[in-house]
Amino acid sequence: MVLTLLFFLLFLSPPLTLSLNQEGLYLLRVKRGLSDPTQSLSSWNDRDDDPCNWFGVTCENSTRRVISIELRSSQLAGPFPVFLCRLQSLSSIILSNNSINSSLPNTISDCRNLQTLVLSQNLLVGPIPGSISKIANLRQLDLTGNNFTGGIPASFGQFQKLESLILSGNLLDGVIPSSLGNISSLRELFLAYNPFSPSRIPSEFGNLTSLESLWLSGCNLVGQIPASLGLLTRLKNLDISMNRLSGAIPSSITDLRSIEQIELYNNSISGELPPGMSTLKTLRRFDVSMNQLTGTIPNELCGLQLESLNLFDNRLEGTLPESIAESPNLYELKLFNNKLSGKLPSQLGKNSPLQRLDVSYNGFSGEIPESLCVKGVLEDLIIIYNSFSGKIPPSLGKCQSLSRVRMKHNNLSGIVPAQFWGLPRVSLLDLAHNSLSGPISSKISGARNISLLLISRNKFSGALPNELASLDSLVELSCSHNVLSGSIPASLTKLSQLGRLDLSNNQLSGQIPVGIDSMKKLNELSLANNKLSGQIPSEIGSVFGLNYLDLSGNLLSGKIPSELQNLKLNMLNLSNNKLSGALPPLYANENYKSSFLGNPGLCGDIPDLCSRAVTSNKMKYLWILRSIFILAAIVFLVGLFGFYWKYMSYKKNTETITTAIWRSFHKLSFNEFDVVDCLNEDNVIGSGASGKVYKVVLGNGEKVAVKKLWGGVKKDDTCPVVREKDEFEAEVETLGKIRHKNIVRLWCCCSSDYCKLLVYEYMPNGSLGDLLHSSKGGMLDWPTRYKIALDSAEGLSYLHHDCVPPIVHRDVKSNNILLDENFGAKVADFGVAKIVGGVSKDVLSMSIIAGSCGYIAPEYGYTLRVNEKSDIYSFGVVLLELLTGRLPVDSEYGDKDLVKWVCATMEQNGSDQVIDSRLDVITHKEEISRVLHIALLCINPHPLTRPSMRIVVSMLQEASSGNKSKSGGKDGIFSLAATSM
Repeated sequence: MVLTLLFFLLFLSPPLTLSLNQEGLYLLRVKRGLSDPTQSLSSWNDRDDDPCNWFGVTCENSTRRVISIELRSSQLAGPFPVFLCRLQSLSSIILSNNSINSSLPNTISDCRNLQTLVLSQNLLVGPIPGSISKIANLRQLDLTGNNFTGGIPASFGQFQKLESLILSGNLLDGVIPSSLGNISSLRELFLAYNPFSPSRIPSEFGNLTSLESLWLSGCNLVGQIPASLGLLTRLKNLDISMNRLSGAIPSSITDLRSIEQIELYNNSISGELPPGMSTLKTLRRFDVSMNQLTGTIPNELCGLQLESLNLFDNRLEGTLPESIAESPNLYELKLFNNKLSGKLPSQLGKNSPLQRLDVSYNGFSGEIPESLCVKGVLEDLIIIYNSFSGKIPPSLGKCQSLSRVRMKHNNLSGIVPAQFWGLPRVSLLDLAHNSLSGPISSKISGARNISLLLISRNKFSGALPNELASLDSLVELSCSHNVLSGSIPASLTKLSQLGRLDLSNNQLSGQIPVGIDSMKKLNELSLANNKLSGQIPSEIGSVFGLNYLDLSGNLLSGKIPSELQNLKLNMLNLSNNKLSGALPPLYANENYKSSFLGNPGLCGDIPDLCSRAVTSNKMKYLWILRSIFILAAIVFLVGLFGFYWKYMSYKKNTETITTAIWRSFHKLSFNEFDVVDCLNEDNVIGSGASGKVYKVVLGNGEKVAVKKLWGGVKKDDTCPVVREKDEFEAEVETLGKIRHKNIVRLWCCCSSDYCKLLVYEYMPNGSLGDLLHSSKGGMLDWPTRYKIALDSAEGLSYLHHDCVPPIVHRDVKSNNILLDENFGAKVADFGVAKIVGGVSKDVLSMSIIAGSCGYIAPEYGYTLRVNEKSDIYSFGVVLLELLTGRLPVDSEYGDKDLVKWVCATMEQNGSDQVIDSRLDVITHKEEISRVLHIALLCINPHPLTRPSMRIVVSMLQEASSGNKSKSGGKDGIFSLAATSM
């Protein structure tokens, strides 16, 4: 029996577990020091004998010693885990894209065998420890996208084996040390987007003979480009754009025999392009735009294997060499804003896959080359403001790849090829200010993607084709100053997206079409100086967005519809017609006199408006008396109906409340009946895509805002953006647990089959968007706008960095920033917010685009993946609104939005031309300039180079004139050059 018992215990009892080795114990200490909301380190436990099977851990096969820790994008938070340095064989630490915070300790030098240290896209602060240079075997050091301050340690020049030094996107504000020129092993040196003190490019960089990539964009560099850079014979990529470099390009640049890309744009470089560039046989991209270059484009430059040549915004003269057409790889040629003349090379595009050609604002003449689209890939053809003549080449009618065509302000003539009208991918067709003739072809129905059709000031004739009605995306149709005839097609009223319709100064006849009230987005209607007859349709008064109406110079008759008084018009012109009768009361005053001149039959209380006036006081008194009786009857009936409607609404709401589920998130001094009693149309203060907002004054005098959601999902007609299906649950889930002074407070909510209500704290000054873009925008002086910017930034920073897990708002815009009685700002409207928790990596993949037009980050153009960087772009647009006082999307910008308009205007006229004229720029010039720089950083087209919201808050705090950066004055943190779109 004893032997049997021993046998049973030996084979059936569980095996003894081995204890975890010392390296595993160190890693458990690391785990305990980090916050791990997504449980990325769940496999790190003491049940193993070694950590080699743990997530992110790699061991050497023979010794089982840990050699690598890779935990990128794991949402880990906390200070740098110094216990990693006790792993004696550890050669690689990769903790990029987490929330590693605090400062980097000097003891990091204890990681003696490290070869790779990657801590990019974290929240590290303070100076970079000089002790890192003691890690003798270090080959890669990447600290991109943190909050490091101070200078680059001079001791970094002691590295013996370092190949990659990447410090881009921090807050480093010292000078670039010349000692970096001692790292002879260096292959990559990236210091871009740091607000260094004004300094020169160290000439010692010429000693880095192994260097392959040098990236110094936006580093506040001054002075000349050192000739010693010509010694870098292995250099492939040179990018020193967006600085304040001056002087000429050194001739030694032609010694860079391995160079593939040279980026010198947005500096103050002058002189001519250096001779001898024909030696740069490997050069593929050359961009020296936005400088002060003079002279001609050398023929030898055109003989290179270039793929992209950008020389725009300089002072170049002469002609474009014919040899440019022989470049076999050229896909991008941008020469706009120069003084070039002559003809374009006749073979341009024949030998290369030309995609983008922009030669605007020059003096080019001659015909447009037939060969531009021979390869079939031409997308952008922009030749505005030149002197091109002749016909539009028939070959362009076959160019199916074209998406943007701008030929405005030239001398083009002849009939436009029929197929050219119907190119399927064209979104913008601008032929204005030429001498083109012939009809608008019916083939235009094929241009289903077109949003802007601009053909004013030509000689187009014939009737407007009915096929225009099939262009569902059309936003602007401008055909003025032609010789178009016939009637206006009634089918045009089907263009529901149309915002501007200008058919003025033609020979159109017939009546104004019925159905204009279906064009809800129409903002400008100009039919002046035609031969239109009949009456003015009263339904125009239902197009509530209309603010420009010009029907002058026609044969219109009958009365002026009283419904026009429903419109909030900035411009009304009905002069020189055959209108008759009395003026609508709203317009019967001297201010509108010029709007009605030339209509002999019109009468009103405006001197000299009509040939006869009512002089009988008796008739006047009878009319007044009759009006009083009619008004009294109307008031009585409206009051009776209102009482009945209010009673029925109260009864219905009361019945609804008895079955509703109420949830409160704070201690309340009111009940649900107090709220619902006040939900009537008189108390509506806002209405949007998701529902109506009511102002409710409770019995105790307290005010709250109540958001009543629509019954179902509602599409926002303003732009192609659809909200998530259940905004109510999203907003409750988000706001119900948030407590922050710059996030709007949710008191309680109600949910039933018939009713969904959200009860917020009341913000008496409404939304930033409504206030800023109204006539009251002048109330917002710069100190107030700055306070709003900082408050809203702090609210978003809380969502991104202090919530666990982080929250992405996804619809940051000025209308979602609310203002209290002191103009304190609070972020609101979380109907499309997403909590970044339990999601793989650092992004969310959206099945639909969320956001609002003008605020959507450009990466949405190629992906539906979204993270906090998308919010930062949208916030940058809000900053631009505060700075410019302009709307994010406006017909004034043409095919641009506010972001592109700001960048283009700054490039051409400087930053002063974009600032709101209502601001006291003289007093607050430095502070406004700093905030403008922050906005430009936020709208950077590359998401990774946008600062985090925590950095944005820090920069805004330092932007205040009372809180200068450490380096002082205008040469501190905000001297960073503006980014270009």
